[in-house]
Amino acid sequence: MNFIIWLIVGGICGWLASLIMRTDAQQGIILNIIVGIVGAFIAGLLFGGGASLNNGLSVETFLYSLIGAVVLLAIVNLIRRGTMR
Repeated sequence: MNFIIWLIVGGICGWLASLIMRTDAQQGIILNIIVGIVGAFIAGLLFGGGASLNNGLSVETFLYSLIGAVVLLAIVNLIRRGTMR
C-alpha cells in the first residue's frame, strides 16, 4: 500500500514541480511520477533525511519532496541549455 501512496504523491509533486518550472507540456504522467520520487530522494539527501521513505506522509515531507523535484528539474533545465548551444 505504501508503494501506491509513493507513486501518487510522487506524481503530484512531479506535476506541481513541472508547473512551477514551466516544463509541464514536455512531460507525461510517468515522467512526473519519476521526477517526484527522485525529487523526494534528493530532498532526503539535501535535508538530512527529512523526506526519507521511512518517515510518514506529512506536510513537511511533501514540501521537501516538492523542493527536491523543483531542484531536479532546475538541474535538468541547466543541462539541457548547456547541450543546446
